Amino acid sequence: MTDTRTFLEKAGDLLGERGLTRDPELVEPWLTDWRGRFTGKALALASPASTDEVAALVRLCGEYGVPLVPQGGNSGMSGGATPDASGDALLLSLRRMSAIRRFDVPAREIVCEAGVVLQTLHETAEAEQLRFPLSLGGKGSATIGGLVSTNAGGTQVLRHGSMRAQVLGIEAVMADGGVFDSLAHLKKDNRGFDLKQLLIGSEGTLGIVTAATLRLLPALADRAVLWAGLADIRDARKLLLHVAAKAASALEGFEILPRHSLEAVLAHMPGARAPLAGDHAWHVLIELTGDQGTAAALPGLAQDLLESAFEAGLIEDATIARNERQAEEFWALREEIAPAERALGPAMQHDIAVPVARMADFVADAVPTIEREFPGTRGVAFGHLGDGNVHFHVLAPAGAVPGEWERGDGKAISARVHDLVTRWDGSISAEHGIGQLKRDELARLGDPVQLGMMRSVKQALDPMNLLNPGKLVPLAPGSAKD
Repeated sequence: MTDTRTFLEKAGDLLGERGLTRDPELVEPWLTDWRGRFTGKALALASPASTDEVAALVRLCGEYGVPLVPQGGNSGMSGGATPDASGDALLLSLRRMSAIRRFDVPAREIVCEAGVVLQTLHETAEAEQLRFPLSLGGKGSATIGGLVSTNAGGTQVLRHGSMRAQVLGIEAVMADGGVFDSLAHLKKDNRGFDLKQLLIGSEGTLGIVTAATLRLLPALADRAVLWAGLADIRDARKLLLHVAAKAASALEGFEILPRHSLEAVLAHMPGARAPLAGDHAWHVLIELTGDQGTAAALPGLAQDLLESAFEAGLIEDATIARNERQAEEFWALREEIAPAERALGPAMQHDIAVPVARMADFVADAVPTIEREFPGTRGVAFGHLGDGNVHFHVLAPAGAVPGEWERGDGKAISARVHDLVTRWDGSISAEHGIGQLKRDELARLGDPVQLGMMRSVKQALDPMNLLNPGKLVPLAPGSAKD
């Protein structure tokens, strides 16, 4: 207790009144993850205002053996930014570090601190006729540090890649308090390991990302947004190949959703309307984009795609958004799936990937398998078919008790889904990370050599296990519980 009191006094002196709080009303909102699955406790909430303060705080934590749990917008899906129930850890918020340090418009590069919100980055880039090619539903709360630390994805990965592809440089505070400064962007740098790539996606377990250099692209001049109805998910795979061949680099998004998901959104979202009049088992949302040099060709390209797809028997019906407002309405139907399904009751959500060429076959096989083995459930797969990542949700039977069902049948369902994914040479986490939600499943299903390498890197960079303990990296067999 004396050490804890001394630590908190020193941390308060270092960070000041705004930088450290133990007020329960201020700390409590940040102790539960976005999905409400995990709730922990913390010694205090630390909110440093600079990289120097983060580094000094990490050194202080090392001196007193205090674990740190870094947190951005607290919008993660795997409990990776939530402390455990012991109350021994310090919750580290990077939200005060929200400066844009440098914006090189001609070079199309921007240096953002970890607390910059994604939507703010979008608006800053747009003001200079540029754009940041990564977006997701939580853009109003997700921060750059969190996006880097989890290697976030989104709806534009098909063309532009995940967060890893957008990061040109990183600044991070390591477990010993040293600052890893690799913000400068070099087209060629062959001095050994690409250490910034090691930190991207490490979920704060190897270092605390404090800033990043990001690439920007020219602003879009126009887009064409298409909605198609299909009879079978396998036709969606054929349609993807058809569109990719004709549209080439203009293809930016290709999202699938089943009939059930669309119906759930229409019932949940006031004023929502179905894009097509008929009844279709599957729906596909396609986005084509163009810059100043290619935008004029988009309407003709979109029309040609649909006509040729009809002729090939790939689609039952389709439409093209008449204007930007209708394009946004189409995308809202896709983005509201998760909230709409939450309103229906308990569900187990799985963020999975299998090889792109096999995803349609996987869904066609896995949905009936799960529904047969767990009577009364409904399997729902939607999302980024173009990059082999769907959100595979299993909705509980009618009358299931929230909380109780997830801990019982829900846990068994998730294990079965993960078994199926592994059998299809896939991943149990495509874009949401491992956190604490999937750590044990990673230990159960992961390749022993890869897991051993992860543990070795963690031990080398954080020998005291103070950086986000209990997340991402599975314990070695026989290890003491952390």
